[in-house]
Amino acid sequence: MMRLRIMFSHAAVIVMAAACASGLIVLAVYGPLWVWALVPLGVVAQMVNEYNLHRFVFHLPPPRRQWAFDLLYVAHYGHHDFPTNTKLFFVPIWVALPMVLVNGLALWGILALFGVSQALWVAIAIVPVGGVLTFLGYEWFHMTAHVNVPKSQVERYVTRLHNQHHFRDFGKWFHVSPGGAIIDRAMGTAIDRDALKHQQRIEFIRTLGLAPDDPRLVAARHRFSGKYGLSPAEIARAAHV
Repeated sequence: MMRLRIMFSHAAVIVMAAACASGLIVLAVYGPLWVWALVPLGVVAQMVNEYNLHRFVFHLPPPRRQWAFDLLYVAHYGHHDFPTNTKLFFVPIWVALPMVLVNGLALWGILALFGVSQALWVAIAIVPVGGVLTFLGYEWFHMTAHVNVPKSQVERYVTRLHNQHHFRDFGKWFHVSPGGAIIDRAMGTAIDRDALKHQQRIEFIRTLGLAPDDPRLVAARHRFSGKYGLSPAEIARAAHV
């Protein structure tokens, strides 16, 4: 119950859940039966998208301009800076909503351009159903990795690997969803057990390699302190980690 309350306090989760529910209802009522077989394609596509977005966008080098740095801070840097702040657990709505709209419309358009029969149903099955269901699963497992609650075996596994990303090497283990470790291993961003024994904690790991008192970080913390409920003591402590 606590986890559901945390999840559905976030606008992006509510919007994406509504999009997924709408897709499921429309597909169930009006869609052809065969199109349900394409839902797993959306699952796989979103897991690849999850990895690429996390690695190549959310972990971009820190921008020099403060406005650009602030965007990245809200998108992801802030979550590393304050990993137990529940308001920073989730993908912002201005990332999540364009992601589903652009992916869905682009897939529909491409399939229609190539004359694929019932392209709209295919796009609905793959993006707002398979893809968004996987996105919501990602948000669930990611949140669970950061809260102190009883966890299933799968949730403990996800938590163990995700903690290595946060507290051992932020350049490794970009997946979160169960099964995503396959992508990390294929892309060379996994940490095997032997390497883990000798892997040193990266300096300034909670600030993604930036000095904790970097002016851009300090400015972002103060700017978003009200939005994320950051106290002056937390901000001061973060600058001296």
